[in-house]
Amino acid sequence: MKKLLTLLFSVAIALSLSTATFAQDAGTKKDDTKKEEKKEKKAKKEKKDKKDDKMKDDKMKADKK
Repeated sequence: MKKLLTLLFSVAIALSLSTATFAQDAGTKKDDTKKEEKKEKKAKKEKKDKKDDKMKDDKMKADKK
């Protein structure tokens, strides 16, 4: 009886620890996705800013003529 309780207790602990480990893995993937989205968003913004600067430069050159 004592061996059976020990086995049951060890299985319960093993399952609870493995569940916590899998839960942590899921959270890191989410953080990586957020970081990638931020990088993409920043790259788009920089591209747009570059385009706007070029348009302003072209407009200034046209005004000087």
